[in-house]
Amino acid sequence: MAKTKNDNLQGALALLVLRSLEQGPMHGWGIGLHIQRVSNEVLRVEEGSLYPALHRMEEEHWIVSEWGPSENNRRARFYRITEAGRKQLSVERENWRRTAWAVALVLGFGEATASGVFDVMDSQISRADETGKAVQGA
Repeated sequence: MAKTKNDNLQGALALLVLRSLEQGPMHGWGIGLHIQRVSNEVLRVEEGSLYPALHRMEEEHWIVSEWGPSENNRRARFYRITEAGRKQLSVERENWRRTAWAVALVLGFGEATASGVFDVMDSQISRADETGKAVQGA
């Protein structure tokens, strides 16, 4: 069965959040800032989307949370990716690759060019995984 627009948007947000949490535990506001910073200010996740998504992911056991002090010593809920979340991250990453591939083909990039784009993406993801840091500016 084909995914709906809402499923694709939720999957993309789950991908961004889970990938962010691979870097380590973060509170909700920090996750939003991380996504915004790593995307060179292109992506902005609003609280009205982020917190329901975090709740959904917690219900799915992809993440867990606990209360702790934030950088400014305020009480905040910190989220951490679970093993189930790491598995889901792989699923969401593959779903995104398929979606992005299809969009590239429709936009007329052609299979050879789309393939090259994904080679670059895979290289950046591997490099980020090796260093434990997100690759920026590529």
